[in-house]
Amino acid sequence: MKAHPGDHLIVEGTNLSDPRREGVIVRVDHPDGTPPYLVRWLSEDNESFVIPGPTARVEPALASTG
Repeated sequence: MKAHPGDHLIVEGTNLSDPRREGVIVRVDHPDGTPPYLVRWLSEDNESFVIPGPTARVEPALASTG
């Protein structure tokens, strides 16, 4: 998994009652874009370092069309 700041991290729940989490990747420390990532979670308005698991995916940030 590779990401850039501004990309979204989506984490699907593993059980039916688990909520889906979505956050914006704020910081990527490795030049090749590999985890861990500093993520600002949208629903919780907090940040945490994340090593994404198998239920996670990265959605690229939308490029501005100036």
